[in-house]
Amino acid sequence: MVTDASGYAARQVALATRLRALSAVGAAPLGLGKTSSNLFRDRNEGAKHKLDLSDFCHVLKIDTEQNWVDVEGLTTYEALVAQTLKRGVMPAVVPQLKTITVGGAAAGVGIEATSHRWGLVHDTLLELDVLLPGGDIVTCRPDNEYRDLFYGFPNSYGTLGYALRLRVRTLPVKPFVKVEHVPHEDSVSFFRALDARCQGDADFVDGVVFGPKQQILNAGCFVDSAPWLSDYTYQHVYYRSLLERQVDYMRVQDYIWRWDTDWFWCSKSVHAQNRLVRFLLGPSRLNSRTYTRIMRWNARWGLTRRLACLRGLHTESVIQDVDIPVAQAPEFLAFLFREIGILPIWICPVRAPLPQSPFTLFPLTAGTRHVNFGFWDVVLSRQAQEPGYFNRLVEREVVRLGGIKSLYSESYFTREEFASAYAMQQYEALKAKYDPSGRMLGMYEKCVLKA
Repeated sequence: MVTDASGYAARQVALATRLRALSAVGAAPLGLGKTSSNLFRDRNEGAKHKLDLSDFCHVLKIDTEQNWVDVEGLTTYEALVAQTLKRGVMPAVVPQLKTITVGGAAAGVGIEATSHRWGLVHDTLLELDVLLPGGDIVTCRPDNEYRDLFYGFPNSYGTLGYALRLRVRTLPVKPFVKVEHVPHEDSVSFFRALDARCQGDADFVDGVVFGPKQQILNAGCFVDSAPWLSDYTYQHVYYRSLLERQVDYMRVQDYIWRWDTDWFWCSKSVHAQNRLVRFLLGPSRLNSRTYTRIMRWNARWGLTRRLACLRGLHTESVIQDVDIPVAQAPEFLAFLFREIGILPIWICPVRAPLPQSPFTLFPLTAGTRHVNFGFWDVVLSRQAQEPGYFNRLVEREVVRLGGIKSLYSESYFTREEFASAYAMQQYEALKAKYDPSGRMLGMYEKCVLKA
Protein backbone atom coordinates (compact mmCIF):
# COMPACT_ATOMS: atom_id res chain seq x y z
CA MET A 1 0.00 0.00 0.00
CA VAL A 2 1.42 3.38 -1.04
CA THR A 3 -0.42 6.36 0.44
CA ASP A 4 1.75 9.39 -0.27
CA ALA A 5 5.07 8.55 -1.95
CA SER A 6 4.95 11.49 -4.40
CA GLY A 7 3.93 13.79 -1.56
CA TYR A 8 7.05 12.79 0.37
CA ALA A 9 9.26 14.06 -2.46
CA ALA A 10 7.34 17.33 -2.59
CA ARG A 11 7.67 17.77 1.18
CA GLN A 12 11.45 17.35 0.90
CA VAL A 13 11.63 20.16 -1.67
CA ALA A 14 9.53 22.47 0.53
CA LEU A 15 11.68 21.59 3.54
CA ALA A 16 14.90 22.46 1.72
CA THR A 17 13.43 25.89 0.94
CA ARG A 18 12.49 26.50 4.60
CA LEU A 19 15.91 25.38 5.81
CA ARG A 20 17.69 27.74 3.42
CA ALA A 21 15.52 30.58 4.73
CA LEU A 22 16.45 29.73 8.32
CA SER A 23 20.13 29.56 7.41
CA ALA A 24 19.98 33.10 6.11
CA VAL A 25 18.68 34.74 9.27
CA GLY A 26 21.48 34.12 11.75
CA ALA A 27 23.70 31.73 13.62
CA ALA A 28 21.31 30.41 16.29
CA PRO A 29 21.28 26.59 16.52
CA LEU A 30 18.59 24.52 14.84
CA GLY A 31 15.80 23.04 16.92
CA LEU A 32 12.77 20.96 16.12
CA GLY A 33 9.51 22.89 16.30
CA LYS A 34 6.98 20.52 17.90
CA THR A 35 3.73 21.14 19.74
CA SER A 36 4.21 18.07 21.94
CA SER A 37 7.09 16.11 23.39
CA ASN A 38 7.73 12.92 25.33
CA LEU A 39 10.89 14.29 26.89
CA PHE A 40 10.72 14.58 30.67
CA ARG A 41 13.30 17.19 31.48
CA ASP A 42 12.98 20.92 31.99
CA ARG A 43 14.70 23.05 29.41
CA ASN A 44 16.79 26.20 29.64
CA GLU A 45 16.41 26.95 25.97
CA GLY A 46 18.21 29.84 24.37
CA ALA A 47 17.48 31.28 20.95
CA LYS A 48 16.91 28.63 18.28
CA HIS A 49 15.77 28.42 14.71
CA LYS A 50 12.76 26.12 15.02
CA LEU A 51 12.29 23.83 12.06
CA ASP A 52 8.72 22.66 11.50
CA LEU A 53 8.62 19.05 10.28
CA SER A 54 4.98 18.45 11.17
CA ASP A 55 4.13 17.76 7.50
CA PHE A 56 6.23 14.59 7.69
CA CYS A 57 3.51 12.52 9.35
CA HIS A 58 2.46 9.98 6.70
CA VAL A 59 2.62 6.22 6.33
CA LEU A 60 4.18 5.78 2.88
CA LYS A 61 4.20 2.06 2.18
CA ILE A 62 3.44 -1.20 3.97
CA ASP A 63 5.07 -4.30 2.50
CA THR A 64 3.50 -7.38 4.09
CA GLU A 65 5.65 -9.79 2.06
CA GLN A 66 9.01 -8.33 3.04
CA ASN A 67 7.73 -7.32 6.51
CA TRP A 68 8.52 -3.61 6.61
CA VAL A 69 6.80 -0.25 6.61
CA ASP A 70 8.03 3.09 5.28
CA VAL A 71 6.87 5.92 7.54
CA GLU A 72 7.73 9.58 7.98
CA GLY A 73 9.49 10.73 11.12
CA LEU A 74 6.77 12.85 12.75
CA THR A 75 4.15 10.08 12.46
CA THR A 76 2.88 9.01 15.87
CA TYR A 77 2.82 5.34 16.72
CA GLU A 78 -0.93 5.70 17.26
CA ALA A 79 -1.33 6.65 13.58
CA LEU A 80 1.18 4.06 12.37
CA VAL A 81 -0.38 1.17 14.30
CA ALA A 82 -3.84 2.10 13.05
CA GLN A 83 -2.60 1.71 9.46
CA THR A 84 -0.52 -1.44 9.92
CA LEU A 85 -3.19 -3.37 11.82
CA LYS A 86 -5.50 -2.95 8.84
CA ARG A 87 -2.95 -5.01 6.90
CA GLY A 88 -2.53 -7.63 9.63
CA VAL A 89 0.89 -6.46 10.84
CA MET A 90 2.40 -4.23 13.53
CA PRO A 91 5.79 -2.55 13.95
CA ALA A 92 8.11 -5.07 15.58
CA VAL A 93 8.53 -2.77 18.60
CA VAL A 94 5.79 -0.28 19.51
CA PRO A 95 6.69 2.06 22.41
CA GLN A 96 4.08 2.29 25.13
CA LEU A 97 2.58 5.74 24.53
CA LYS A 98 0.45 6.73 21.54
CA THR A 99 2.04 10.16 21.05
CA ILE A 100 5.62 8.93 20.66
CA THR A 101 6.78 9.57 17.09
CA VAL A 102 8.67 7.05 15.01
CA GLY A 103 11.52 9.46 14.41
CA GLY A 104 11.63 10.33 18.10
CA ALA A 105 11.88 6.67 19.09
CA ALA A 106 14.76 6.20 16.66
CA ALA A 107 16.62 9.34 17.78
CA GLY A 108 15.98 8.37 21.41
CA VAL A 109 15.42 4.84 22.69
CA GLY A 110 12.13 2.94 22.31
CA ILE A 111 11.21 -0.31 24.04
CA GLU A 112 8.24 -2.61 24.69
CA ALA A 113 7.30 -6.19 25.50
CA THR A 114 8.46 -7.49 22.10
CA SER A 115 11.98 -6.23 22.84
CA HIS A 116 12.98 -9.60 24.32
CA ARG A 117 12.92 -10.89 20.73
CA TRP A 118 13.39 -7.84 18.50
CA GLY A 119 15.53 -5.52 20.61
CA LEU A 120 14.98 -1.78 20.92
CA VAL A 121 13.23 0.33 18.27
CA HIS A 122 16.52 1.12 16.56
CA ASP A 123 17.26 -2.61 16.27
CA THR A 124 14.22 -2.84 13.96
CA LEU A 125 15.46 -0.10 11.61
CA LEU A 126 16.30 -1.16 8.06
CA GLU A 127 17.10 2.30 6.64
CA LEU A 128 16.32 5.95 7.23
CA ASP A 129 16.49 9.29 5.43
CA VAL A 130 18.20 11.89 7.61
CA LEU A 131 18.04 15.66 7.16
CA LEU A 132 21.55 16.85 7.98
CA PRO A 133 22.11 20.22 9.68
CA GLY A 134 23.51 21.68 6.46
CA GLY A 135 20.36 20.83 4.52
CA ASP A 136 21.39 17.66 2.67
CA ILE A 137 19.21 14.56 2.95
CA VAL A 138 21.03 11.23 3.02
CA THR A 139 19.72 7.66 3.05
CA CYS A 140 21.45 5.61 5.73
CA ARG A 141 21.67 1.82 5.65
CA PRO A 142 23.83 -0.64 7.56
CA ASP A 143 25.74 -1.43 4.35
CA ASN A 144 26.15 1.88 2.51
CA GLU A 145 28.46 4.91 2.74
CA TYR A 146 26.37 6.34 5.58
CA ARG A 147 26.69 3.23 7.72
CA ASP A 148 28.34 5.24 10.49
CA LEU A 149 25.31 7.56 10.71
CA PHE A 150 22.88 4.61 10.57
CA TYR A 151 24.50 3.18 13.69
CA GLY A 152 25.21 6.59 15.23
CA PHE A 153 21.74 8.11 14.86
CA PRO A 154 20.00 6.23 17.72
CA ASN A 155 20.34 8.08 21.04
CA SER A 156 21.63 11.21 19.29
CA TYR A 157 18.48 13.20 20.25
CA GLY A 158 18.38 15.53 17.27
CA THR A 159 22.03 16.58 17.45
CA LEU A 160 23.16 14.93 14.19
CA GLY A 161 20.03 15.43 12.09
CA TYR A 162 16.32 14.60 11.86
CA ALA A 163 14.76 11.42 10.52
CA LEU A 164 12.38 12.25 7.66
CA ARG A 165 11.61 8.67 6.57
CA LEU A 166 12.25 5.39 8.31
CA ARG A 167 11.87 1.82 7.14
CA VAL A 168 11.11 -0.35 10.15
CA ARG A 169 10.54 -4.05 10.49
CA THR A 170 6.99 -5.35 10.99
CA LEU A 171 5.61 -8.66 12.21
CA PRO A 172 2.30 -10.42 11.50
CA VAL A 173 -0.40 -10.29 14.17
CA LYS A 174 -3.48 -12.26 15.14
CA PRO A 175 -6.70 -10.62 16.35
CA PHE A 176 -6.15 -11.22 20.07
CA VAL A 177 -3.47 -11.54 22.73
CA LYS A 178 -3.58 -14.01 25.61
CA VAL A 179 -1.56 -12.89 28.64
CA GLU A 180 -0.49 -14.98 31.61
CA HIS A 181 0.40 -13.27 34.90
CA VAL A 182 2.77 -15.31 37.07
CA PRO A 183 3.57 -14.06 40.61
CA HIS A 184 7.00 -14.36 42.23
CA GLU A 185 8.00 -13.61 45.80
CA ASP A 186 11.73 -13.01 45.38
CA SER A 187 13.75 -11.17 42.79
CA VAL A 188 16.20 -13.97 42.00
CA SER A 189 13.48 -16.39 40.91
CA PHE A 190 11.61 -13.57 39.16
CA PHE A 191 14.52 -12.53 36.94
CA ARG A 192 15.50 -16.16 36.34
CA ALA A 193 11.96 -16.90 35.15
CA LEU A 194 11.93 -13.71 33.07
CA ASP A 195 15.11 -14.77 31.30
CA ALA A 196 13.71 -18.25 30.68
CA ARG A 197 10.48 -16.91 29.15
CA CYS A 198 12.54 -14.77 26.79
CA GLN A 199 14.03 -17.95 25.39
CA GLY A 200 10.60 -19.53 24.82
CA ASP A 201 7.85 -18.87 22.32
CA ALA A 202 6.11 -15.89 23.97
CA ASP A 203 5.42 -12.96 21.65
CA PHE A 204 5.44 -10.48 24.54
CA VAL A 205 7.34 -10.52 27.85
CA ASP A 206 7.39 -7.88 30.57
CA GLY A 207 6.82 -7.59 34.31
CA VAL A 208 5.84 -5.31 37.16
CA VAL A 209 7.39 -5.10 40.61
CA PHE A 210 4.82 -4.10 43.22
CA GLY A 211 7.05 -4.79 46.23
CA PRO A 212 9.90 -6.96 47.56
CA LYS A 213 7.64 -10.03 47.67
CA GLN A 214 5.25 -9.13 44.88
CA GLN A 215 6.65 -9.35 41.37
CA ILE A 216 4.48 -10.29 38.39
CA LEU A 217 5.85 -11.82 35.20
CA ASN A 218 3.62 -11.25 32.15
CA ALA A 219 3.92 -13.43 29.05
CA GLY A 220 1.65 -12.87 26.05
CA CYS A 221 0.96 -14.75 22.83
CA PHE A 222 -1.06 -13.94 19.72
CA VAL A 223 -4.20 -16.07 19.45
CA ASP A 224 -6.97 -16.43 16.86
CA SER A 225 -9.88 -16.48 19.32
CA ALA A 226 -10.66 -15.44 22.89
CA PRO A 227 -13.24 -16.79 25.40
CA TRP A 228 -13.69 -13.25 26.77
CA LEU A 229 -12.17 -9.82 26.27
CA SER A 230 -11.01 -7.29 28.86
CA ASP A 231 -11.27 -3.56 28.23
CA TYR A 232 -8.83 -1.21 30.00
CA THR A 233 -9.71 1.92 28.05
CA TYR A 234 -12.18 3.38 30.58
CA GLN A 235 -13.25 2.20 34.04
CA HIS A 236 -10.84 -0.70 34.51
CA VAL A 237 -7.14 -0.12 35.26
CA TYR A 238 -4.76 -2.50 33.52
CA TYR A 239 -1.92 -2.71 36.03
CA ARG A 240 -4.30 -3.60 38.84
CA SER A 241 -5.50 -6.59 36.83
CA LEU A 242 -2.04 -8.14 37.08
CA LEU A 243 -2.76 -8.87 40.73
CA GLU A 244 -6.33 -10.03 40.09
CA ARG A 245 -6.14 -12.32 37.06
CA GLN A 246 -3.91 -15.26 36.19
CA VAL A 247 -4.96 -15.16 32.52
CA ASP A 248 -6.36 -12.31 30.43
CA TYR A 249 -7.42 -11.69 26.84
CA MET A 250 -7.42 -8.45 24.86
CA ARG A 251 -7.84 -7.30 21.29
CA VAL A 252 -4.40 -6.81 19.81
CA GLN A 253 -4.83 -3.03 19.58
CA ASP A 254 -5.95 -2.88 23.21
CA TYR A 255 -2.92 -4.89 24.28
CA ILE A 256 -0.55 -2.63 22.33
CA TRP A 257 -1.97 0.45 24.12
CA ARG A 258 -2.66 -1.22 27.49
CA TRP A 259 -0.32 1.20 29.29
CA ASP A 260 -1.47 4.41 27.61
CA THR A 261 -4.87 4.74 29.32
CA ASP A 262 -3.25 5.26 32.73
CA TRP A 263 0.27 6.28 31.63
CA PHE A 264 1.28 2.96 33.18
CA TRP A 265 0.10 3.89 36.72
CA CYS A 266 1.06 7.55 36.84
CA SER A 267 -2.58 8.62 36.35
CA LYS A 268 -2.91 8.14 40.11
CA SER A 269 -0.95 11.37 40.56
CA VAL A 270 -3.91 13.30 39.12
CA HIS A 271 -6.50 11.08 40.87
CA ALA A 272 -7.60 9.66 37.51
CA GLN A 273 -7.85 6.15 38.94
CA ASN A 274 -10.85 7.25 41.00
CA ARG A 275 -13.99 5.91 39.30
CA LEU A 276 -15.83 9.23 39.58
CA VAL A 277 -12.89 11.15 38.10
CA ARG A 278 -12.65 8.59 35.29
CA PHE A 279 -16.35 9.00 34.59
CA LEU A 280 -16.05 12.79 34.48
CA LEU A 281 -13.00 12.69 32.22
CA GLY A 282 -14.48 10.10 29.88
CA PRO A 283 -12.47 7.59 27.84
CA SER A 284 -11.34 10.20 25.28
CA ARG A 285 -9.31 12.02 27.97
CA LEU A 286 -7.90 8.96 29.72
CA ASN A 287 -4.59 8.83 27.91
CA SER A 288 -0.97 9.95 28.00
CA ARG A 289 -1.82 13.09 26.01
CA THR A 290 -3.99 14.44 28.84
CA TYR A 291 -1.57 13.50 31.60
CA THR A 292 1.39 15.05 29.75
CA ARG A 293 -0.47 18.37 29.53
CA ILE A 294 -1.21 18.24 33.25
CA MET A 295 2.42 17.40 34.02
CA ARG A 296 3.67 20.35 31.92
CA TRP A 297 1.24 22.66 33.71
CA ASN A 298 2.39 21.39 37.12
CA ALA A 299 6.05 21.78 36.16
CA ARG A 300 5.35 25.39 35.16
CA TRP A 301 3.42 26.36 38.30
CA GLY A 302 4.97 24.00 40.85
CA LEU A 303 1.72 22.97 42.54
CA THR A 304 3.01 19.59 43.73
CA ARG A 305 6.19 21.18 45.07
CA ARG A 306 4.22 23.89 46.92
CA LEU A 307 1.86 21.38 48.54
CA ALA A 308 4.78 19.23 49.67
CA CYS A 309 6.51 22.28 51.10
CA LEU A 310 3.46 23.03 53.22
CA ARG A 311 3.83 19.53 54.69
CA GLY A 312 7.51 20.09 55.43
CA LEU A 313 8.64 17.79 52.61
CA HIS A 314 11.23 18.18 49.88
CA THR A 315 10.56 16.79 46.41
CA GLU A 316 12.63 15.42 43.56
CA SER A 317 11.23 13.98 40.35
CA VAL A 318 12.85 10.66 39.51
CA ILE A 319 11.65 9.69 36.05
CA GLN A 320 14.06 7.14 34.66
CA ASP A 321 14.45 4.13 32.39
CA VAL A 322 17.67 2.19 32.76
CA ASP A 323 18.99 -1.01 31.20
CA ILE A 324 20.88 -3.40 33.46
CA PRO A 325 22.55 -6.74 32.57
CA VAL A 326 20.16 -9.48 33.67
CA ALA A 327 22.73 -11.03 36.03
CA GLN A 328 22.88 -7.75 37.99
CA ALA A 329 19.11 -7.10 37.90
CA PRO A 330 18.36 -8.43 41.43
CA GLU A 331 21.13 -6.23 42.85
CA PHE A 332 19.78 -3.15 41.10
CA LEU A 333 16.25 -3.87 42.30
CA ALA A 334 17.52 -4.15 45.87
CA PHE A 335 19.18 -0.74 45.41
CA LEU A 336 15.86 0.78 44.25
CA PHE A 337 14.04 -0.64 47.28
CA ARG A 338 16.74 0.63 49.63
CA GLU A 339 17.56 4.07 48.23
CA ILE A 340 14.73 5.30 45.99
CA GLY A 341 11.50 3.66 47.15
CA ILE A 342 9.41 4.21 44.00
CA LEU A 343 6.76 1.57 43.27
CA PRO A 344 5.53 0.02 41.04
CA ILE A 345 8.47 -0.57 38.69
CA TRP A 346 8.07 -1.66 35.10
CA ILE A 347 10.39 -4.45 33.97
CA CYS A 348 11.08 -5.13 30.28
CA PRO A 349 13.75 -7.52 28.98
CA VAL A 350 15.82 -6.60 25.93
CA ARG A 351 17.32 -9.00 23.41
CA ALA A 352 21.06 -9.45 23.71
CA PRO A 353 22.68 -7.12 21.15
CA LEU A 354 24.25 -8.77 18.12
CA PRO A 355 27.98 -8.18 17.49
CA GLN A 356 27.23 -6.99 13.94
CA SER A 357 24.88 -4.25 15.20
CA PRO A 358 27.20 -1.77 16.95
CA PHE A 359 24.87 1.13 17.75
CA THR A 360 27.47 3.66 18.72
CA LEU A 361 25.76 5.97 21.23
CA PHE A 362 23.74 3.38 23.15
CA PRO A 363 26.39 0.73 23.75
CA LEU A 364 24.99 -2.45 25.28
CA THR A 365 27.31 -5.42 25.81
CA ALA A 366 27.01 -7.80 22.86
CA GLY A 367 25.65 -11.22 23.78
CA THR A 368 24.23 -10.01 27.12
CA ARG A 369 20.51 -9.75 27.79
CA HIS A 370 19.58 -6.54 29.56
CA VAL A 371 16.54 -5.68 31.65
CA ASN A 372 14.90 -2.28 31.48
CA PHE A 373 13.69 -0.79 34.77
CA GLY A 374 11.12 1.99 34.41
CA PHE A 375 10.36 4.01 37.55
CA TRP A 376 8.57 7.34 37.47
CA ASP A 377 7.45 9.36 40.49
CA VAL A 378 8.37 12.09 42.95
CA VAL A 379 10.61 11.14 45.88
CA LEU A 380 9.61 12.91 49.09
CA SER A 381 12.07 13.43 51.93
CA ARG A 382 12.15 15.33 55.22
CA GLN A 383 15.78 16.24 54.74
CA ALA A 384 16.84 18.74 52.09
CA GLN A 385 19.29 17.31 49.56
CA GLU A 386 21.37 18.85 46.81
CA PRO A 387 19.49 19.15 43.48
CA GLY A 388 19.42 15.82 41.65
CA TYR A 389 20.53 13.83 44.70
CA PHE A 390 18.37 10.75 44.03
CA ASN A 391 18.89 10.86 40.28
CA ARG A 392 22.63 10.95 40.85
CA LEU A 393 22.36 7.87 43.07
CA VAL A 394 20.62 6.08 40.22
CA GLU A 395 23.20 7.16 37.64
CA ARG A 396 26.12 5.98 39.75
CA GLU A 397 24.55 2.61 40.47
CA VAL A 398 23.69 2.05 36.81
CA VAL A 399 27.28 2.76 35.79
CA ARG A 400 28.65 0.58 38.61
CA LEU A 401 26.58 -2.39 37.44
CA GLY A 402 27.56 -2.02 33.79
CA GLY A 403 24.21 -0.65 32.63
CA ILE A 404 23.09 2.42 30.70
CA LYS A 405 20.46 5.10 31.25
CA SER A 406 18.03 6.54 28.72
CA LEU A 407 18.39 10.28 28.20
CA TYR A 408 14.79 11.41 27.78
CA SER A 409 14.68 12.74 31.35
CA GLU A 410 16.87 14.56 33.86
CA SER A 411 20.59 13.70 33.79
CA TYR A 412 23.35 14.91 36.09
CA PHE A 413 26.49 13.31 34.64
CA THR A 414 29.72 15.26 34.58
CA ARG A 415 31.21 15.67 31.11
CA GLU A 416 33.75 12.97 31.88
CA GLU A 417 31.10 10.51 33.10
CA PHE A 418 28.89 11.26 30.10
CA ALA A 419 31.77 10.83 27.66
CA SER A 420 32.58 7.41 29.12
CA ALA A 421 28.98 6.17 29.23
CA TYR A 422 27.87 7.33 25.76
CA ALA A 423 30.95 6.96 23.55
CA MET A 424 31.58 10.67 23.08
CA GLN A 425 34.86 10.12 21.24
CA GLN A 426 32.95 8.35 18.45
CA TYR A 427 30.16 10.93 18.70
CA GLU A 428 32.56 13.81 18.16
CA ALA A 429 33.79 12.13 14.98
CA LEU A 430 30.19 11.87 13.75
CA LYS A 431 29.54 15.47 14.74
CA ALA A 432 32.59 16.71 12.85
CA LYS A 433 31.55 14.77 9.73
CA TYR A 434 27.81 15.49 9.64
CA ASP A 435 27.55 18.85 11.47
CA PRO A 436 30.94 20.52 10.92
CA SER A 437 29.47 24.01 11.39
CA GLY A 438 27.86 23.12 14.72
CA ARG A 439 24.34 24.08 13.58
CA MET A 440 22.83 21.68 16.12
CA LEU A 441 23.56 21.49 19.83
CA GLY A 442 25.81 18.78 21.19
CA MET A 443 24.50 15.78 23.14
CA TYR A 444 25.83 16.87 26.52
CA GLU A 445 24.48 20.39 26.10
CA LYS A 446 21.07 19.09 25.09
CA CYS A 447 20.66 16.05 27.36
CA VAL A 448 22.39 17.21 30.54
CA LEU A 449 22.59 21.00 30.40
CA LYS A 450 19.04 21.10 28.92
CA ALA A 451 19.97 23.75 26.36
